[in-house]
Amino acid sequence: MPSVLPEGDPAPADGSLPRSALDGVGKRPFGFYVHVPFCRVRCGYCDFNTYTATELGTAPGASRESYADAAIAEVRLARRVLGDADVPVQTVFFGGGTPTLLPPADLVRIVEAIDGEFGLADDAEVTTESNPDSVEAEDLVRLRDGGINRISFGMQSAVPHVLQVLDRTHDPRRVPQAVRWARDAGFDEVSLDLIYGTPGESSADWAASLDAALTCEPDHLSAYALIVEDGTALARQIRRGRVAMPDDDDLADKYLAADDALERAGLHWYEVSNWSRDPGSACRHNVLYWTGGDWWGVGPGAHAHVGGVRWWNVKHPSAYATRIGQGVSPAHGREVLDEETRRVERVLLETRLRDGLPTDVLDTAARDKLPHLVDRGLVEPTARAHGRVVLTRPGRLLADAVVRDLLT
Repeated sequence: MPSVLPEGDPAPADGSLPRSALDGVGKRPFGFYVHVPFCRVRCGYCDFNTYTATELGTAPGASRESYADAAIAEVRLARRVLGDADVPVQTVFFGGGTPTLLPPADLVRIVEAIDGEFGLADDAEVTTESNPDSVEAEDLVRLRDGGINRISFGMQSAVPHVLQVLDRTHDPRRVPQAVRWARDAGFDEVSLDLIYGTPGESSADWAASLDAALTCEPDHLSAYALIVEDGTALARQIRRGRVAMPDDDDLADKYLAADDALERAGLHWYEVSNWSRDPGSACRHNVLYWTGGDWWGVGPGAHAHVGGVRWWNVKHPSAYATRIGQGVSPAHGREVLDEETRRVERVLLETRLRDGLPTDVLDTAARDKLPHLVDRGLVEPTARAHGRVVLTRPGRLLADAVVRDLLT
């Protein structure tokens, strides 16, 4: 959840959506994203809309204690805005921040509110992110008993000096313990997040992190190249010459090392940065994003999309809680996406998927470029015959360049 909001157009105070957006609601995949903006410490690389207790102080409405009530009020606003349509919720995703800094009972209350207002699909995927040091065994039991059935731990690295550069405070030995607790609590789907390319991380360090992660036998793993975001502590350190900028060749080598290790362990890529043990272990909530589904974003700075209308909430927890308390939509701005923008976004997102992008989404000029991309080894040679653009392994390394070719 990036900390900088786009401009957009003013959003109506009642949160209402155009009739064109409401047409088809309930017929498209629908989920909830719940942004929990609290962290114990701010990681040096993080550009998300998050706050520590020190930053928030005692601002009214900004406390963890009041957050669940405000989030539930927004869920009820969503029900009013979407009307009487039957909208079964297929996915719920608690992101942050660190959602598990809230008491398990608060996360469960939010899930119960979503179920009560909309109804969870029988096979709904309900995920929470968690830092390994933010939960105890009994917390995980309460979360699982409360209907949360998937958990994603922010491991990032197994190497202490790498975690130190990232300002991550957990003991890497805590990760296997947290995974074991999650399994004991009944979580069938456990995911781990890793970051590669941290300044000072050697190839051996990265191999050690991969090995440690795979020893935990996750069902899903995300591996993201470190991106240095403007305004972060890490960006300031690089600007001052205290640490080195990530190197593109090093990032590519580490991506290939990850893909090799994960494939050997039985985890297969389904999106450029994501691997799962089988199709059922893919993160369905993220797939909903990548394939243009509908979702309502709850919480400060959360983004939402319904039927071609995208909007985003005010950033600060206090401003968010004030609007909710006044019965006013927390939306700060919005944009109505035209057909060309929606087409471009499909190219940007679906090209990164293992299932690929249907070639009929491309314009004529882009389709004419496919033979060249195939000859360069970036797109599977079946693109024309099967009607889908699927990246090869080298193509995944140059996914952004492939997308640029297809859009220019």
